Amino acid sequence: MIKTILSYNVNGIRAALNKGFADWLKKNSPDIICLQEIKADPSQIDVPLFEQLGYHCFIHSAETKGYSGVMTLSKESPTQSIIGIGINRFDSEGRVLRIDFPEFTLINVYIPSGTTGDERQEFKMKFLSEFRSFILELHKEKNNLLICGDYNICHKPIDINHPERHQKSSGFLPEERAWFDTFIGDGMVDTFRQFNKEYDQYSWWSYRANSRKKNLGWRIDYHLVSKELQKYVKNAAILTEVEHSDHCPVSVTLDFN
Repeated sequence: MIKTILSYNVNGIRAALNKGFADWLKKNSPDIICLQEIKADPSQIDVPLFEQLGYHCFIHSAETKGYSGVMTLSKESPTQSIIGIGINRFDSEGRVLRIDFPEFTLINVYIPSGTTGDERQEFKMKFLSEFRSFILELHKEKNNLLICGDYNICHKPIDINHPERHQKSSGFLPEERAWFDTFIGDGMVDTFRQFNKEYDQYSWWSYRANSRKKNLGWRIDYHLVSKELQKYVKNAAILTEVEHSDHCPVSVTLDFN
């Protein structure tokens, strides 16, 4: 069994649909796609459209309208789905969605941004701490973990344009990168860097200053796997040509044959 899994911050699912997302999804037909920042609740999402494309649809929306939220589409029906990490102040923002399969457990995460000020940066750091604890506990139960999504962190200088300019930018702060180091140290593997160690490999570009055309980007979208799952990873890539958002999708291929 081979599974192609995409992660994609769509910056509004309704906006993405207006830019041809459904046609692109039908053409490319990944086995699973994890979406972040859907900015919609279930009543605002055309679930039948995704079902017609062959997907089971799982949604964790934010309580605030038009904000945050994650959605996972899977062709295979999972054995179970669970929303949140069990802490209401974070779960109310619709940031974590888990689905289980016999072979592995998939976590779709949208880590908060801290770019709007100190209060949200503090919220982000607290979320990171609690999310790590959540994953550590889950890893005791489930060996094969895939944790994908928008991490809102560039792990290393190679993952951001002109790193010297961003030393004080949320998303590249020393404490955020130290958290990422610790998370990797817990037994997680950055799948993309197993296959591509080049510079200028980004998944998000500001809408300002023609950043995407100039490739002045950040790599903040990841597929991390537990070391137990690493042997099944056959490929990982960034799909920079796909444009429905200020992000692009990132992919990983798992081969259980």
